[in-house]
Amino acid sequence: MEISVFLGIAILLGFIGGKISNKVKFPAVIGYILAGLLLGPSFLNLFHEAFLENLGLISDLTLGLVAFIIGSELRLGILRNVGKGILVIILAESLFAFFAVFALIYVLTHKLYLALLFGAMAPASAPAGTVVVLQEYKAKGPLTNALLAVVGLDDGLAILIYAFAAALARISISSAHVSLGAAVGAPLLEIAGALVLGGVLGLVLAVAAKKIVSKQELLILTLAAVFLCVGLSNMFHFSLILSNLAFGMIIANTYLRTSRRAYDAIHGIAPPLYVLFFVLAGAHLQIRLLPAMGLIGVLYIIGRSLGLIGGAWFGATVSGAHENIRKYLGLGILSQAGVAIGLALLVGREFADMNDVGKEVSRLVINTIAATTIFFEIVGPLTTRFAITRAGEIGKLKRFRE
Repeated sequence: MEISVFLGIAILLGFIGGKISNKVKFPAVIGYILAGLLLGPSFLNLFHEAFLENLGLISDLTLGLVAFIIGSELRLGILRNVGKGILVIILAESLFAFFAVFALIYVLTHKLYLALLFGAMAPASAPAGTVVVLQEYKAKGPLTNALLAVVGLDDGLAILIYAFAAALARISISSAHVSLGAAVGAPLLEIAGALVLGGVLGLVLAVAAKKIVSKQELLILTLAAVFLCVGLSNMFHFSLILSNLAFGMIIANTYLRTSRRAYDAIHGIAPPLYVLFFVLAGAHLQIRLLPAMGLIGVLYIIGRSLGLIGGAWFGATVSGAHENIRKYLGLGILSQAGVAIGLALLVGREFADMNDVGKEVSRLVINTIAATTIFFEIVGPLTTRFAITRAGEIGKLKRFRE
């Protein structure tokens, strides 16, 4: 069957799932994910694993667009209103999540390498899930601004935490000398390269777009730049989320009018891609992995949830952030998908060839993170909606623009 038929079915069922989800007062993204779960290996197997592997480009491009949209919202003026404490909040929620999971897994297993690796998975968030909910409910306010900043920036910190944890885990497993400098140097290069790439493309687009009047031409140029950013990031093994985030931020903070025009152009074509992205994400989830999760998975869910919520509250309290940020930010950052799964697959590549212990560790990490993703991808959008509802920020963007 033609691939376009599969994609058409995915968008149609995702749309229907989103409508049903709205009927029962859930975010539409839950319906998209459940539609994908129905189409995937867990049920109908219309989207089997081999087929899904060939559609990674769609996920990459959508993540690139999401990161660009987040970056376009992160103007320095807004960040100043959120407060300098946003960096304190990001540090606190990431480190609290790491140490909470680390402590629980170590108490259960008494294995340092397992505690380090599972702890390293915890800080990574899923910006797409959060952004789609914020856009669906037209949220605007201090909490929304803080959420955009946190989910856009904490992936860089998550990569650094993983670098340190993985280096220590390799030492623990092999008892061999592993240079922390060499282990940390690669992620630092990845982050720096992503920021430079996004910054350069942002400046080029901003200068070129000043001479373009047509919205259609600006859409073409912006899409070309986002696709270039995604492709070059993958080619050089940079973080495509960070590179497109930097891309959007550079435009927003140097040429504001161009940024708003580019944002509006991209925003008009984004919804079908969001639907397709989350349907495919749901199709990747396999119910059969849930029993494999075991007690380690349960403790991971508890530790990550308590760590993110407690860390966000602590960071917001220490930095004197807005009351709504202090109360509800942690609930808005529970979604987890791409970056965590990517780090889990990295564990598979780095540890499977070490020895028998490394092989067992890689299988355990990959299966557990895949299983817990099912939980966080469904619960995360619900808690995000709860947070912006209690903060009174739903629908404010629409009223602001009117």
